[in-house]
Amino acid sequence: MTPEPSAAPMTLTTVVASTRPGRVGRSVADWFTARATRHERFESHTVDLQELALPFFDEPHPPALRRYTKSHTRAWSRIVDASDAFVFITPEYNGSFPAPLKNAWDYLVVEWQHKPAAFVSYGGVSAGTRAAQMGKQVVANLRMLPIGPTVSIPFVGDLLENGAFRPGRIHEDAAEQMLDELARTSRVMRVLRSGTY
Repeated sequence: MTPEPSAAPMTLTTVVASTRPGRVGRSVADWFTARATRHERFESHTVDLQELALPFFDEPHPPALRRYTKSHTRAWSRIVDASDAFVFITPEYNGSFPAPLKNAWDYLVVEWQHKPAAFVSYGGVSAGTRAAQMGKQVVANLRMLPIGPTVSIPFVGDLLENGAFRPGRIHEDAAEQMLDELARTSRVMRVLRSGTY
């Protein structure tokens, strides 16, 4: 018997937005992905935009048509299409998110639709919160569902130990709240995408 669309484990994709040398984002993503893996509702994995190495958007057709001509676009499309929910790990650059993240969003349209999105932001005193707020506007235009709970990490450099992110209790609690909300919304949005409601 085929399980109900809302019953099977959901695929949570954590996206590392920063691609610069010396970035902190990968260590934050490693912590978050490990934390998400322990959540019973998710199969969790990480996509690092530095490793994905998407060039600046180079498709000749509008992404809404899904007439992709490049292998890197088709590979990215498969990853996003197979995902039920997303967490974007982002620093704040000049009051917003890094350009590679916007580029990754711009490559696709249909694959993002009706999927929840959450943000883990980090930085100095502002904890990257403006990047998360700006990002929510973009994902909403992609017809994603930006959820309310976020994880904000101020003074992230103080929480590194030999290059690894060492969260405090406040970060762990915020991550749990975010994952619970993602689980609830992912189930609903999966049913919406399936057309079985």
